[in-house]
Amino acid sequence: MHRFSVLLGVVGCVSCASPGHGAVQAVSAQSQVRPGIDVLLTDSLQLVRNRTVGLVTNQTGVDAEGVSDITRLRAAGIELVALFSPEHGFRGAADPGAAVASSKDSATGLPIYSLYGRTSAPTDEMMRGIDVMIVDLQDAGARYYTYLATTVEVMRAAGRRGIPVIVLDRPNPIGGLVQGNVLDPAFSSPVGLIAVPMRHGMTLGELARVARSDLAISVSLTVVPVEGWRRMVFLDQTSLPFIPPSPNLRSVESLFHYPGLCLFEGTNLSVGRGSERPFEQIGAPWLDTAKVLAEMRRAGLPGVELLSVRFTPVKPGDGKFPDTTLAGIQLRVTDRRRYDPTATTVHLLAAIQRLQPDSLRWITAHFDRLAGGTDLRVAVQAGMSPRDILSRWKKGVDQFRTRRARFLLYPSEGLD
Repeated sequence: MHRFSVLLGVVGCVSCASPGHGAVQAVSAQSQVRPGIDVLLTDSLQLVRNRTVGLVTNQTGVDAEGVSDITRLRAAGIELVALFSPEHGFRGAADPGAAVASSKDSATGLPIYSLYGRTSAPTDEMMRGIDVMIVDLQDAGARYYTYLATTVEVMRAAGRRGIPVIVLDRPNPIGGLVQGNVLDPAFSSPVGLIAVPMRHGMTLGELARVARSDLAISVSLTVVPVEGWRRMVFLDQTSLPFIPPSPNLRSVESLFHYPGLCLFEGTNLSVGRGSERPFEQIGAPWLDTAKVLAEMRRAGLPGVELLSVRFTPVKPGDGKFPDTTLAGIQLRVTDRRRYDPTATTVHLLAAIQRLQPDSLRWITAHFDRLAGGTDLRVAVQAGMSPRDILSRWKKGVDQFRTRRARFLLYPSEGLD
């Protein structure tokens, strides 16, 4: 292990594996991986010893054995004084986009300040008496996920008060492939904060490093890295438990589809919310699955199988087609290393637009926020071929790969 000193106002890396460019190594069925919380408590306790701590976390903030950060930190004698929660709340049960109220943790009596309700950033009152802020959240591996936006708000608020921030890192659950378009900064929002691709291939700690640079945030930021993880190791190939990061991302399978299928949130198709397979299928009462699937088969996309299904959303959080049986298309990953969910979604959008233009509707502002600009929607509506749409993304993705290199903390062999 290489060790780098933690410097005030400079991103620090504690117990961080060097990226390197060695030969690709075989991935064991269960790679032994230690998340940031374990590394902090065994190797880097000096970062929090004798300091009062505010902790930003939810149900995913656990150690390698599934024990909560709160339990581990308190057992180590660390003085926790406040908890903070992101979208979906401290228990991860709130509907997407639903405001979450602040509350109190019944087990510890600590306040739980919601950063997805009346405020998105910690206030002076919330941060009173805190010496250091810790963030431990499992990202989903897609640009749309709001946990980076919450982390950035914490970094900004802490920086203004001279409070250091420590991110306890976790693996990117879907590995390190980079796919999709790069966000136009003019469309920055909580569902796309910085200029990264739809599937960025980075961890939350690495993204925080990018955000600190891109957004010129003046804060002392330390990332306590994952030990034993390589960028092409998927979460279910590690020894770590899978805990759904939000109510509708219930499986590792859904995480692989999310960087693409999330775009359908900006249309009048369901993404399966309220069904048994959210973000593993799309559907609508009017969808002609036979025609769309025939066109998709002609495209011959690698790494994925598409099936005709029917499903009925029950109390869907997005309000689309409750208690209505939908004609749907289910996606199944057959080769994780070849599958591109963003390209698959472009092909689906183009096929539906061409075959059923009178039925497809766009929630324009929302789609463009998710897509990181207007270009994708305009191109699909104009009838541009998926091949041409995807080719226009290549330059931006190549530039991103080069730009992100200095922020990476983990080995990336075998990616390109």
